[in-house]
Parts: sequence; C-alpha cells; structure tokens
Amino acid sequence: MRHPLASSCPRPRRRTRVAAAAATAAAVTGLLATAPAAAGPPRARQPAGPGAVVSLGDSYISGEAGRWAGNSDANPANHPRIDALGPTAYYDNAARTAERVPKCHRSRSAEIHLGLPGTASENLACSGARTDSFLAPRGVAKPGLDFSDAAGVPGQAKQLEEYARDHPVRLVAVSVGGNDFRFADVVQSCVLAYLSPLPKACSQDAANRARFTDRAVEQRAGDIAGGLQNVRRAMLRAGYDPDEYDVVVQNYPAPIPHGRDFRYPAPLGARQTLGGCGFNDRDADWAVDSVLPAVSRAVERGIDRSGLTNVRFLDLTHSFDGHRLCERGVGLVDPTRGTVSRWTDPGASDRTEWISWVRTISAVLPPFQVQEALHPNYWGQLALRNCLRQAYAFTGTDKAPKNRLTCTGGGPGRTERGEPRMRLS
Repeated sequence: MRHPLASSCPRPRRRTRVAAAAATAAAVTGLLATAPAAAGPPRARQPAGPGAVVSLGDSYISGEAGRWAGNSDANPANHPRIDALGPTAYYDNAARTAERVPKCHRSRSAEIHLGLPGTASENLACSGARTDSFLAPRGVAKPGLDFSDAAGVPGQAKQLEEYARDHPVRLVAVSVGGNDFRFADVVQSCVLAYLSPLPKACSQDAANRARFTDRAVEQRAGDIAGGLQNVRRAMLRAGYDPDEYDVVVQNYPAPIPHGRDFRYPAPLGARQTLGGCGFNDRDADWAVDSVLPAVSRAVERGIDRSGLTNVRFLDLTHSFDGHRLCERGVGLVDPTRGTVSRWTDPGASDRTEWISWVRTISAVLPPFQVQEALHPNYWGQLALRNCLRQAYAFTGTDKAPKNRLTCTGGGPGRTERGEPRMRLS
C-alpha cells in the first residue's frame, strides 16, 4: 500500500478491511432503501486522480481565530502585531474575496490544509455548527453533519457527497459535538460569573451542570453517531467503499489551565482585563476536569455507536498544554508587557498562547470578533495541522490497527513547514 505522503495517486483498497467494509456497505445499503429522498441519488463511480482531504464539523476545525498569532489588546497600534493573515483570513471563495458561507470562518490556517504534494484540501466545516443544520439569529447559516437545507445552504454531509463525486477523497477529518452541548453558552455564563460584583460560579449553575450529566453525554453521543453515519452515507452515495478512505474524529484541546496555573490573579477582574481569561479558579477547574472530559466521552461513544469501520479517534486534550490562555510560562504579544513584540519574532510560537483571547460583547473592537474567543489561533491551527498530518500518515500504513491516537506537544521550535512541533502516539 502506498503511503499518502509518498505518492499523489489514490491509495489501493486495504484488503484487511474488505470483509468488514462489505458488511458495512450492505448494512448502509439497507438503510438507504428506507432513507428519505433528501439523502441524495444512487451511488456514483468513485473519481480517479490525485487524492483529497476534507474537514467537516465546527469552529475547532474550520479555522476560527486562525487570523491571529497570539494575543494583544485592541489598540490599533498593537493588534497588527498579531495579525498573521489579515482581513481576508476567512475568505474561502475561489477569488478570495468573500466567505462562501458567511461567518463559517474557514481560515487559510485551518488544519485540513496539509500541504501535501498532489493532495487537494477542502474545508466544509463551519464555526458554530452542530450535528444538525439550523439557521442562527440574523439569518446566519449553520450547516450540520446532515443532508438538510434547514440552514438555507446544504448540510455538510450533502456538501461532502457532492465534493467526493468529483475528487478522490482519502481522508475525512471531523470535529463536532461541542456546540451540541451549547458550550458557548456555558463559556458566556462563566465569564459573566467572573465579572459579577457578587460571588458567583458558573460551575454551580443547575442548567450548566445539567448539560454534562451522564444522560446528556449519551444523548450527545447519539447525535454524534448520527452525524458520522451521515458521513458514511455521503461517501457511499458518492461511490466509495469504507476501505477506500479514512475518517479521523478529534476531540477538543483544553483552552484554559486549572485555576492554580493562571498567571494572573483572580480578584478585581484582573484576569479579564489583563489577559482576556475571565474565569474563577473553581470554574476553570470544573471546565478542565468535568466539562471537557464529558464532551470527549460523548465523542468517543459517538464513534463507537456509529458503526464506522474506518474511523480513528484523535485525542487532542493535552495538545495545547503550556500554551493555553493565560497559562504560566507564556504571554502576550506586546512590546511592554508581553513575551515577544511581534508574532514574527524568533521563538514567538514557543513563548505565546495558542488560544484566542475572550473578548466580551461590550469590549470587543474591530477587527476582532466575539466568535473568535477561546479558539485555536494561528499557532494553534498550525499545531493541529501537524497533528492531523501525522494521523493521516498513520492511516496510510500497514501497521497493526490502532483506533486511538494522541497528539501532544513535541518540544520547542518549529518544523521546516513553520509549524509547532507535535508528537503523535
């Protein structure tokens, strides 16, 4: 079997999966017999030619916040210091003049753009997306992992089917689940609790805690499983058997540290004012020790319940350790109170944060956007790209099956591609 990094030609079928793939295909064919018409037309013949990789899901894989290489305040004299991609960072139409789906924020630094010779990349993910398609306030489309037009644009599964008919897809990378838990609402609750003049803790709010119970995890696992089954259905209808492509499903890196590891004190609003990380110690500990593990369990259980035979779980939980928002040991991009003066300074990726500052609605100033908060920035996106490229290389080998891969920091410095060093195990 050819290694995906060594050839631009489509990889031959993996014979070790033929029996399982045939059974899966038969099962899916049975499902399709009763599937609604929205699922699409019958199977097409798989296209030939150079391989392609595709990303599906939410903001953590679309490239949200990928414009900014580190954090600084909104002072016009300072924010250019972290502007790695400029005002066209999220433009993804052919002419690079606009977004194909406004507010999906598919940045050029998104991890799916592996930069492999002879390998195309397509980013179909959308910031704010859930497993189901929906229309957000103000008519903002949020296509999910389905075939629905409920968002006003085709669901990502339908987009994948159409893309895969014309391009030989070898990898589908997925990040989904966080928005099904309404994670953004929880973050907002935590920041408001921190800024409240009265003692409050988002971790003690009954509505917040209810989102992450065992029952809620099982419900979200079912949603994720359904989304992954739609990925399989899309690829089958585009002419693929399961042994002709791989699926990598990732969880979420911890964006903040435990309370004891913040470099700013909690009292008097200092964390939000100085570092855009308005979390109380208690709430930060709850987020790291309870919320993120619950979401990760849902992702893993969703994979198990999906029945996909060609899927691997990519654990990113600790991939940003040492570079989380407001963590000790790293700092801002600022000539007076930062660790480096500009994002282009030597060692900038080692000495700064890989998560974007939380900018509240009342304090955010252009060109920053509220939705960028708490997402991997330019360095974070490139770190995840390094992880995904290694995972893709692993799927193209004849090694013994390993369904769980873990990516962590790989030491200081950057690779010849300019990416932070990462280690896959």
